[in-house]
Amino acid sequence: MRVVAAMSGGVDSAVAAARAKEAGHDVTGVHLALSRNPASYRSGARGCCTIEDSNDARRAADVIGIPFYVWDLSDRFHEDVVEDFMSEYAEGRTPNPCLRCNEKIKFAAVLDRALALGFDAVATGHYATLREDADGLVELHRAVDAGKDQSYVLGVLDQDQLRHSLFPLGDTPKPQVREEAARRGLLVADKPDSHDICFVADGDNAGWLREKLGDRAPNESGPIVDESGEVLGEHQGTYAYTIGQRKGLRLGKPAPDGKPRFVLDIEPVSATVTVGPREHLAVDGLSGIRPRWAGRPPEGVLEGTVQLRAHGDEHRARVTVVPDGAEIELLDPAYGIAPGQAAVIYHGTRVVGSVTISATRRVALA
Repeated sequence: MRVVAAMSGGVDSAVAAARAKEAGHDVTGVHLALSRNPASYRSGARGCCTIEDSNDARRAADVIGIPFYVWDLSDRFHEDVVEDFMSEYAEGRTPNPCLRCNEKIKFAAVLDRALALGFDAVATGHYATLREDADGLVELHRAVDAGKDQSYVLGVLDQDQLRHSLFPLGDTPKPQVREEAARRGLLVADKPDSHDICFVADGDNAGWLREKLGDRAPNESGPIVDESGEVLGEHQGTYAYTIGQRKGLRLGKPAPDGKPRFVLDIEPVSATVTVGPREHLAVDGLSGIRPRWAGRPPEGVLEGTVQLRAHGDEHRARVTVVPDGAEIELLDPAYGIAPGQAAVIYHGTRVVGSVTISATRRVALA
């Protein structure tokens, strides 16, 4: 096959490209230029939007012995990922930009361009595995290395995208990938993994949002209240808070029981942030919209699990498909779950699909 290897400049994508070539594919390395101004996003080894990363990817391609190109997708990335991130936070929701990037950029814009150029598939360094079932459907499964499994952020891929995807690292623990990179002479063998959101320069989401939203920033200040409505403090923008947040509330009045308070609700229209005890964060039901099914949508009630964060726990669940989404009953309550997050649905190790959480149902307290 003719394969585009998406090379971020890190160790995982470099080894994935090398393995794709070793498997006999005709491989071309491609680095995605996602920032209009690379210096304005990240520096060093924390992200995947820097000049250093582009140079690291080029050097790796030279060692592997494959052609290398840079594709400028900065405008598409800004519109589909960065703008979406800003607007979701402005509306009091908590988005996951990595899922949006996979959905809109790496396995949509990149795959569309690759297919148009005559390539057959896109290979990435994600930790996940693909299998074909008895009916010929391509299934997405968790990786062997549970600590590095990235099937959650791939839960937005549909059947057509999976048919044109390769994940060469899914059967290998991360330490072995680093050892292999060193054996292959790849200088990125010891490069640290990227963390946080690639386009937030210092990991300070609130500060970045305040700067980038500018005049569009809604509700620059407002009250922080308890569940009775008593004002406990003042915030400097609802977009700086997420459901379940504990740190940085700077409340002037302690709770009567002395326990920490957590963000329970964010209301952008009234500029109100509500806080309360952790037990009031417990959720046992979710409503999801914008479904993305990896294969056929489940029929009836699916007894499976859901994952609600990129490296979060699995929760036993009953999933019922409804028009334009799904209703999810959590048999294991979850805490700090917010609209805008993704619920990725599993049956065993197989990804069934995902929905964007539109509403949550709190556990009824006695």
